[in-house]
Amino acid sequence: MRRVAPQSLTAVSIAVSLCVAGGARGVQPQAGNAPLSFPPEASRRAPAQPAPPPRSANYRALQQHLAQGWNTWDTNSVTTQVFLPEGLAIHVGLQHNSTLDGEAFLRDALIGRLQPGAEQVLPGPHAWDGSYTDLRIEWKGHRWRIQSAHDAGDLVLLATPLPSTPISAVPPTFIVSVDFLWNRPGTTVRRADLIETQGAAGALPIYCTCAPASAPAQSPAQANDYAGAPVSAPYFSVDFTAPVGVASGRRRTLTEIQAVIERSRQSYELSITSAGHSAPIRDAIETTIGWDTIYDPDQERIISPVSRIWSVNWGGWVLFDWDTFFAATLASIGDRDLAYANALEILREETPEGFVPNYARPGGWKSFDRSEPPVGAITVLGLYRQFHDRWFLEDAFAPLLRWNRWWNEHRQTQGYLAWGSDGDTHPANLDDHSRGARQGAILESGLDNSPMYDDTVYDPQSHLLEFADVGLMSLYIADCDALAEIADVIAKPDEAKELRARSTRYRTSLATLWSEPDAAFLNKDLHTGQFSRRLSPTNFYPLLARAATPAQAQAMIQKHLLNPREFWGQWIIPSIARDDPAFPDQNYWRGRIWGPMNYLVYLGLRNYADADVRRQFAEKSYALFLKEWTQNGHVHENYNAITGSGDDVRSSDRFYHWGALLGYVEYLEETAPPPTSQSAP
Repeated sequence: MRRVAPQSLTAVSIAVSLCVAGGARGVQPQAGNAPLSFPPEASRRAPAQPAPPPRSANYRALQQHLAQGWNTWDTNSVTTQVFLPEGLAIHVGLQHNSTLDGEAFLRDALIGRLQPGAEQVLPGPHAWDGSYTDLRIEWKGHRWRIQSAHDAGDLVLLATPLPSTPISAVPPTFIVSVDFLWNRPGTTVRRADLIETQGAAGALPIYCTCAPASAPAQSPAQANDYAGAPVSAPYFSVDFTAPVGVASGRRRTLTEIQAVIERSRQSYELSITSAGHSAPIRDAIETTIGWDTIYDPDQERIISPVSRIWSVNWGGWVLFDWDTFFAATLASIGDRDLAYANALEILREETPEGFVPNYARPGGWKSFDRSEPPVGAITVLGLYRQFHDRWFLEDAFAPLLRWNRWWNEHRQTQGYLAWGSDGDTHPANLDDHSRGARQGAILESGLDNSPMYDDTVYDPQSHLLEFADVGLMSLYIADCDALAEIADVIAKPDEAKELRARSTRYRTSLATLWSEPDAAFLNKDLHTGQFSRRLSPTNFYPLLARAATPAQAQAMIQKHLLNPREFWGQWIIPSIARDDPAFPDQNYWRGRIWGPMNYLVYLGLRNYADADVRRQFAEKSYALFLKEWTQNGHVHENYNAITGSGDDVRSSDRFYHWGALLGYVEYLEETAPPPTSQSAP
């Protein structure tokens, strides 16, 4: 991923405080409090941006199907339930009370906040369709659990106080408010024992067990409510000393709500345990993607950004290139529609130049200068092999082909491919100070402060790093091959021929980066003409491209991958070799372990006949994932390669979905192992 990059990529540390505070990936803030050096835009929206292409009939129906019913669709809080397409929202908040000062109200809750005094959320199960959710929250000494379930199209919600050590002598107040989000038409009115709502689809009453049907028709304050609740919508409120139930559609007793919750919990557990040995990773992936999936009202779509904290800091949502493709892969274990939606929506964010941007956010702002690693075609082909929907390939092919051609036309130098960042672009994202600079070119790699690029030179004329990159070329060859196979399926013979020709050309160039004495494909500094011997997992990506001979593959695996001085060990696989001077930094891409790297290396191992190494690699990856998942419910952005911890730094988001790729490799190993005789040509 691409957070705030350091001023100098040779620095030992990232500006962590800026990362945690919501700095943009690769977006350099202005120093100090200096005034802006450019005129402000006339609108918050990027100028002259073409509308996304119309959705196909199949994809339009898919998005309409996804955006239905109750779920945790609101970016801002995991405790808010929203009914789509109306946008009716039920918000759950907690008022901390005191007889002196120090009162506070927790309106929204997010997983993984790091600020002092912030709520701590332990995420529990989250079904793909929101039919069962469960989480626990701790804040200001209070602990409580919130569960939700569906009952014949209605929502039931159960809030249960847990044993706590409060810091006040008086109980907290549980507050449930109801309104319509995103300027959707509707009204909400509090009656004596219900909140009456009227939306586009008609009336829908909301009930709370804290407002018994026997309550007289009087003001909320006289009906055991608190008149001064810090919300602006109609609400219920009650001393939170016992379980509270909320239900839509019809009145239900607390016992009835608890029974619905229990049935849904059992149903979810059954769906997970039916997976057998892979049940824990299925649970983790479904839970992670479930909590990270939101609704974007501007484009009326369901998407799975990397985490809610990232989305809130980016104005409601943010889609990063390879992160979103990986979200599609993860969703494929249980929700075909969500997998398709993520793959197609990041493709629909392509720039006018025809490439998938590093990032896209509300207002039409994108990285108009740079892309990110090309993993789109291998993702789309993988989904097709699983679900066999030709229309999906047809929807994805044109943007994938434009993107593939763009790499060849804009990132080629001396017969190799190199990372870059274009200069003058229209529109120009003026808040992104890395555009058209060396920093932006490095950020295109997705490996923001990797030591591999510490000594690279940026050519301001070509807008490229003078650096032949093994990882980029390998991913591009794999992209060409996968896209050619897609072209075969949808009867595009000319395009298939074009793609295979490019694959062959770059395969030949990549072969020149093989160093027999080093038993590795090495990056090449095109400024000096010398090989770079700093090794990272990207040096193994030729296995993914099937660009290594079986003998080369074995040499790489034995000399480097299984070498404990470089990559092997209890926790694998570090983002720079263990004997590299930067490894002790354990700072972002300077030595830490990242799910996408493990995943791409594992895919490469599947192309070669070494089942034992592949199995050990998957088991070690899974063990690292389970360590934080079972202890804390965390799915980390990255992990310490020495201790296996994700919580040792503040620059590792605690619920970043691509961390689950560490478990996904074990899922693939168990459910879809390649033939043992498989080897590269």
